[in-house]
Amino acid sequence: VTLLAALARTGGRRGIAALCIGGGEATAIAVERMS
Repeated sequence: VTLLAALARTGGRRGIAALCIGGGEATAIAVERMS
């Protein structure tokens, strides 16, 4: 939600959010605003 809000506020189109889970694991998501 924070990434999407930041993209809307700054007029950005693409963003990546990464999250460290611990124990050597992680996850990430790439988003693109369509309009």
